[in-house]
Amino acid sequence: MTDHAPATGVDLTEWIGREETRTDLIDLRTAQALAATLDLDPAGIAQGTELPPLWHWVYFTPNARRGQIGSDGHPRRGGFLPPVELPNRMWAGGRLKLLRPLKVDDAVSRLSRIKDCERKSGRSGDLVFVTVEHTISTTRGVALVEEQDIVYRQPAAKGAPLAGDQVTAQAAFRERIHPDPVLLFRYSALTFNSHRIHYDQPYTTQEEAYPGLVVHGPLIATLLLEAFRKAYPDKRVTHYTFRALGPLFETCDFDVCGQLTGPGTARLWTDCGGRLTMNAEAAFD
Repeated sequence: MTDHAPATGVDLTEWIGREETRTDLIDLRTAQALAATLDLDPAGIAQGTELPPLWHWVYFTPNARRGQIGSDGHPRRGGFLPPVELPNRMWAGGRLKLLRPLKVDDAVSRLSRIKDCERKSGRSGDLVFVTVEHTISTTRGVALVEEQDIVYRQPAAKGAPLAGDQVTAQAAFRERIHPDPVLLFRYSALTFNSHRIHYDQPYTTQEEAYPGLVVHGPLIATLLLEAFRKAYPDKRVTHYTFRALGPLFETCDFDVCGQLTGPGTARLWTDCGGRLTMNAEAAFD
């Protein structure tokens, strides 16, 4: 379960506008390790290589000390994000403007700002939505602006049907993904994500009642965009939006799919046996 137990009744409005600045280096070793994780040739990444879109997620990783980690593997609540009392946290979606590419060996800075916090009620109970805006810059100027939607909620009831819509679109390209534990472990390591649902199978099934290890949302979003780049290598992505609709697990292969929807737009989605678990849209030139 979780030992996060901050006080209830947090005034979320106090967190709106809070800012944090961090710096990092787009180092070659990490970029090559992500390439290998995605089953790409690491030799294709060299000093000065443009970093593919979404690969910045393996930088600016969390650095909570071991004593600051809760029993679920997440850092304890508080710090930059509000200490929401709901136990489960997920990265539910995001929107990115890709203004200029990052490059290997770039020194980068990230200004993070909490843009909005809101409580809502849904079918599964109380929810808290936190929107965080990240602006990442190099010496050449702003490289990308990203909004991340973080949702806090109660755990799903044991045995509840898996969330997700029905797949209806016809794919112009499709790639099968086998989300084995090695893939999930390597992505967790690269992002320094210690949440146990991604690598600790006994904890995941016994404590959080999932049927298997949970595939990371940002990994799914990355795999979708990598499939698009493979299908259309001459397109430069300028905007990307994604939204998680339901979970994926290492117990079931899934397809990353897509189709062009206009001269400069495409729709991407996941297909897990007919269950739609992530929708995405890309704009390109």
